[in-house]
Amino acid sequence: MKYLTPQQVYEQFGYHPKTTAEWADLGKIECIRSPGGHRRYPESAFTSPISSDKQRVLYARVSTRTQLEELTSQIDYLGKTYPGCRVVKDVASGMNWKRKNFTKLMTEVSNNEISEIVVGHKDRLCRFGFEFVEWFCNLHDCKITVINNAKLSSHEELMQDFMSIMHCFSSKLYFLRAYKKKIEEEQNISDIPEKNRSQCESI
Repeated sequence: MKYLTPQQVYEQFGYHPKTTAEWADLGKIECIRSPGGHRRYPESAFTSPISSDKQRVLYARVSTRTQLEELTSQIDYLGKTYPGCRVVKDVASGMNWKRKNFTKLMTEVSNNEISEIVVGHKDRLCRFGFEFVEWFCNLHDCKITVINNAKLSSHEELMQDFMSIMHCFSSKLYFLRAYKKKIEEEQNISDIPEKNRSQCESI
């Protein structure tokens, strides 16, 4: 019988070492120890169906704490549609890729611990780049289900995100203008003849 290291299992079958270790501890797959104490798994354990505890997760999000009532509505709606599922929620902008619980959820996805993410609308998961998130999840055998309930997508929140984009671009534009002005001023100084420049500095 051929045995594989955790890294070989990951490379051949895509199961994260943490996931395979948990399965072995739960007795779902066979595991032996090498003389050095390292885990080794039989290749056959991954060519036959493995019982899985992968979860379906309901994800809800609002941008600010003033929208907590809307967050509750999202959770209630998702819970009625998919009862008994774990709920993950964030209070942060959909343009913020560092949302605390969103990043934790993506880590779980990368560890092959999540089978499905359910959202009320695409923009609950992210304002931009949904296709990338969906591709990433599919890569780890996790699908995204979008209910497309328009009531779960706030017009007010969309405007807030739009204003954030405008503020970001206007700030960068202001910086570029200031930088350009500084370069022009330095260029004007460098164009002054050395003799005249010395006279100006002595005044």
